[in-house]
Amino acid sequence: MSSIDLESALSEEEKAIRERVHKFAEEVMRPAGIALDALADPQEVIAEGSILWDVYKQHDELGLDVIADPASGFTPIQQARLRSIIGEEMGWGDSGLSISFGVDTFPQSLALASGNPELIERFGRPGKRGCWAITEPDHGGDLIRFAADPQISHLGKPNCIAKKDGDTFVISGQKAAWVSNGTIAENAALFCAVDMGQGIVGVGGFVISLDEPGISRGKPLDKIGQRALNQGEIFFDGLRVPAINLVVSPEAFAMFGDVGLSQANSGMGSTFVGVAQAALDLALHYAKERVQGGVPIFNHQSVRSRLFEMFRKVEAARCLNRRVVEYNAVNPPKLQYAIASKVTSTRTAFEVASAAIQIFGGNGLSREYPVEKLMRDARASMIEDGCNEVLGLAAAARL
Repeated sequence: MSSIDLESALSEEEKAIRERVHKFAEEVMRPAGIALDALADPQEVIAEGSILWDVYKQHDELGLDVIADPASGFTPIQQARLRSIIGEEMGWGDSGLSISFGVDTFPQSLALASGNPELIERFGRPGKRGCWAITEPDHGGDLIRFAADPQISHLGKPNCIAKKDGDTFVISGQKAAWVSNGTIAENAALFCAVDMGQGIVGVGGFVISLDEPGISRGKPLDKIGQRALNQGEIFFDGLRVPAINLVVSPEAFAMFGDVGLSQANSGMGSTFVGVAQAALDLALHYAKERVQGGVPIFNHQSVRSRLFEMFRKVEAARCLNRRVVEYNAVNPPKLQYAIASKVTSTRTAFEVASAAIQIFGGNGLSREYPVEKLMRDARASMIEDGCNEVLGLAAAARL
């Protein structure tokens, strides 16, 4: 990225990781994201032979799992800082692919959190695509608000219910078209209503295989932005899973929600700092190359003023995100700060991408230039993972 990184405490190893990820983002993610964005049918994105599968393979070969390995020697603060930096770099490359890589690990993380050797053996190892199946046709942000404020009730009838039956749960219902990796995932971290036999008692979290009878998928979602990110419905028709697959009980959902939602919102914050940086970089480069009035437009005061405003917003969003990520890594997570980072970064990404289009002028409206894609990607971010307004209400409940 073009801006100087004000993080002065990076070790040589951390710098090497950042450079490796940036190279992957620049040489692999960005061109693949542009190519996948141009496909007319989202089914083509995940078709056999799609460039998507080669991108996943190259991502897996980066070996970034080592960062969380206790044997790596990284301190918790270093691990957090690296997560933030990697998120920025991958968002700079392509936000849709970055989000896909992020949710890929959710079932694995949930299995590891269970401490159950059987679940860890089956789900806790890398190698299978994963998803976080929480959003439903009639429920999205209200579940996030429930996690932040358990006093909220009357959420309405859930679309997906897991009912206890002896030593198993029977799962029936639907998850919405916004499940990231929804039509390609092999495993899922599934959060849905739980009925212990006497009616619904709350929301619980299961780790499940999606290669079982009783599961079907919808078609990939066709959407305005982040078109490299596969999203789609998952349908459950009497799926029977062992009771041990319930990792997060309804009683623990609110507490787990703090941890999970803090990580998700902080991750979105990092990714969209990267998107904002990408838009700034493109605008700055274009302003120094584009000649109007006999000089590069960078020489015009109005353009310089706008570029500075873009720069200021990007750095403010970056500083907030890194501070939140590091704090929540070593303290009980503060969800309101993670939400503040997500809202700030996504709003910044959209504003900076919009300003970049203005600097590009008519060229910014052409798909020949990538800034219009960045604006579409950023626009989606203010709705996904909880729309910003509803997230703000969840954060306000904690003030």
